[in-house]
Amino acid sequence: MGIGEILPLLQTALELGLISALTVLALYLSYTMLNVCDLSTDGCFTMGATVGAVVAISGHPYLSIPAAMAAGVVSGFIVALLQTKMGVESLLAGIIVNTAWYSINIAIMGNSSLLNMNKTETVFTQLKEILDGTFLGGAYKLIIAAVAVILVVVFLAFFLRTRLGLAIRATGNNPDMVKSSSINPAFTTIVGLCIANAFTALSGCLLAQSQKSVNIDIGSGMVTIALASLLIGQALVSKGGITAKACGAVAGAFVFRLVYTIALRFNLPAYMLKFVSSVIVIIAISGPYFKTRLPLIKRSMGLKKHPAGRSEGGDNA
Repeated sequence: MGIGEILPLLQTALELGLISALTVLALYLSYTMLNVCDLSTDGCFTMGATVGAVVAISGHPYLSIPAAMAAGVVSGFIVALLQTKMGVESLLAGIIVNTAWYSINIAIMGNSSLLNMNKTETVFTQLKEILDGTFLGGAYKLIIAAVAVILVVVFLAFFLRTRLGLAIRATGNNPDMVKSSSINPAFTTIVGLCIANAFTALSGCLLAQSQKSVNIDIGSGMVTIALASLLIGQALVSKGGITAKACGAVAGAFVFRLVYTIALRFNLPAYMLKFVSSVIVIIAISGPYFKTRLPLIKRSMGLKKHPAGRSEGGDNA
């Protein structure tokens, strides 16, 4: 594989990695900070894609981004409402909303499971026209994805240090202590999930406009991909503050997408990609555990090689 083939491969992986990194950052907020496992990610991602596509097709490419994020806020609000006000467990709440969004997304798409955006003006096509003929002409997708990720990382770095952000982090660490401190954990959970789902919907919107099409399964498996990327990022950046760990999550998304891209490059069947993502999740989760167990395993192997007993000269005693 020559350099001429490697560079486009890396650029594709970086573009897709940055777009999916927005969903990874959403999980960083909800799963890591708020300690809520939100399984509505797939449906919310698809909702962001469908809402953004419909608004862009109607002739408003820039309005599609805030519209998609607003849809994500609604999704996060409903998930949080089920958890905090209706007594539904977080896992079950995510599954219920994810199932409901399948029907809602088809309705948004006009009772169709596919939207074609080949002739639609998007933020990507408009930037492409601006940069056409310059040395950045081929990097228009990368620029938009990078700007979106940088803005989200900067937002998280500042927001999670505010009073409300600290309250959200405290809710994830110790809800009982938060209650005793006169902080409403239901409110912080609602705010956290609304923001996280807005990022997820933004990710779906950008992916749809990037590939110029939306199908009802565009978000299928996204929660697995995002979780794997987040765990890879935590392995890459295990120490540091919020900004460092958020950047680690972005790096994890790139590494995951690079593996995906290489797998496609070597003609791995498309139906095997979900299996690959599951394997990556298993490795990412079990890796730290086996790392802590490694000294014990080495010690156990050493005892097997040199069992306790009589010394070499014991027979001559």
